[in-house]
Amino acid sequence: MKTVSLSGSSRENVGKKDATLLRREGKVPSVLYGGKEQVHFHVAENDVKKIIFTPNVYVIELEIKGNKVNAIVKDVQIHPVTDRVIHVDFLEIKDGAAVKIKIPVKTTGFSIGVRNGGKLSQNFRSLLVEGKVSDLPDAIEVDITRGNLNPLPVAVSPLSIDNKSKEKFKKILEKEDLGSEISTIVENNLRQSGLFNPLNKNAFLQEPDVANLKPRFEDWNLIKAQALVTGKVTFVDEKLRVEFRLWDVLAGKEMMALAFTTVPSNWRRVGHIITDKVYERLTGEKGYFDTRIIYVSEEGPKTKRIKKLAIMDQDGFNNKYLTLGNELVLTPRFSPTNQMVTYLSYFRNLPRVYLLDIETGMQEVVGDFPGMTFAPRFSPDGKKIIMSFAKDGNSDIYTMDLENRIVERITNHPSIDTSPSYSPDGKQITFNSDRSGYQQIYVMDSNGKNVKRISFGNGLYGTPVWSPRGDLIAFTKLHKGKFYIGVMRTDGTGERLLTENFYQEAPSWSPNGRVLIFYRETKTNSKGEGFSAKLWSIDLTGYNEKMVETETDASDPSWSSLLSN
Repeated sequence: MKTVSLSGSSRENVGKKDATLLRREGKVPSVLYGGKEQVHFHVAENDVKKIIFTPNVYVIELEIKGNKVNAIVKDVQIHPVTDRVIHVDFLEIKDGAAVKIKIPVKTTGFSIGVRNGGKLSQNFRSLLVEGKVSDLPDAIEVDITRGNLNPLPVAVSPLSIDNKSKEKFKKILEKEDLGSEISTIVENNLRQSGLFNPLNKNAFLQEPDVANLKPRFEDWNLIKAQALVTGKVTFVDEKLRVEFRLWDVLAGKEMMALAFTTVPSNWRRVGHIITDKVYERLTGEKGYFDTRIIYVSEEGPKTKRIKKLAIMDQDGFNNKYLTLGNELVLTPRFSPTNQMVTYLSYFRNLPRVYLLDIETGMQEVVGDFPGMTFAPRFSPDGKKIIMSFAKDGNSDIYTMDLENRIVERITNHPSIDTSPSYSPDGKQITFNSDRSGYQQIYVMDSNGKNVKRISFGNGLYGTPVWSPRGDLIAFTKLHKGKFYIGVMRTDGTGERLLTENFYQEAPSWSPNGRVLIFYRETKTNSKGEGFSAKLWSIDLTGYNEKMVETETDASDPSWSSLLSN
């Protein structure tokens, strides 16, 4: 932060009459707080205006009666008519002491919205921050060319574990150090989010058991950590007990402390749950780490693929196959409870809709629907399935009540209506249709009324999926030979294309509405070689695009809700 000099003179009288006389002489009555006692003085109006009427923030080297102190402007009074400065409060700052101060927010770059004819609206021009003056920037810069965020430096200490517990877990789980294993899960999850930068453990100065009880914050400050995760793992009554703490390093305070007790085999889930709690406390929004992803596992040449349903933790571990691969399976979707999955399968070349209980492996045929175009999805309450199938030569959207198996037709139009998805409250449905002449996205009430087209861009739009937050709809777009994954508001405004490729589709939302998972295919050569299908994820900023590791090729992903809800 830049420093400027300012001279002041002591006030002998501090009444209103004296203040009025000073203002007539072009001087500003002022007070310095923060020292042993308040100091009343005055400064030249022209000098103080150069400091106040600027977007910059300064450390002020204030000299009064030969005494010099460092200070910041704490409060300013401006005349409502003349805009003259009539009073200033200064706050003395001590070396190493934290202060609260408003830092200006400056935009850099050129937003695509402005480039396309829009107008930039900046809702706030400063942020109130707390910290040591030496650590504070002159301004907070926001790149509006594309969303940008510097990951938060966080230290995830290995969880401490006593020797007795270590031996027990090694015997049961065949893990050398379960405390380090769990901390690694937390570290990897935070890194994958793109919002955090876990620091190298080789730089840690404190042992895990000591850090968990009372961190030496100066040691963690030294390696630039702003948040610290510590904890303890023990074996109690044949159970796994995990305690963890989240610390604010800059403030030197504990932010959160929780403990979990479960069976030892759940140790990976505990790592994910801890991450969710840390993520929520530091970002203000729910996490998405204690979740699963169901997808179609693919193997073999492109012309003869073996497809099986598979499920895994969101980080790719605990992969399990749910079908044998003797039938073609497509587009699995989770129920709101995460227990059931619905999917489309071809039995003897006839499409069938199935319900599958993930835990028991029991499956049930919901119905035979010839001409099915897109797989079904559950309603938000899990009581209905919505789907699209051809009947009488026309493809429309239907719902089925899972309790009584009553099928209700929602759309009745000579066009092709497919790919329906409910809003989180169940009151609306988004779908794609070619009723305008080519494939676009529409929104309607859940009873099929008030149909409204919301996409008007160039290209073909498909596979719309409503965000769990309710504010956005994700989609696939085909334009000039390229496929895009994008989002738009529910009224069609604010369209943003997040990623483009040769072929990609089927976006699915993380439960907090922050991240999208989809699948991407590669081109083949003239011999039909080189084909692959992989899962990818990307967040709403359009950054942090990553391939999601799977044992085989993969397509048609669906993200579960939080398991720990």
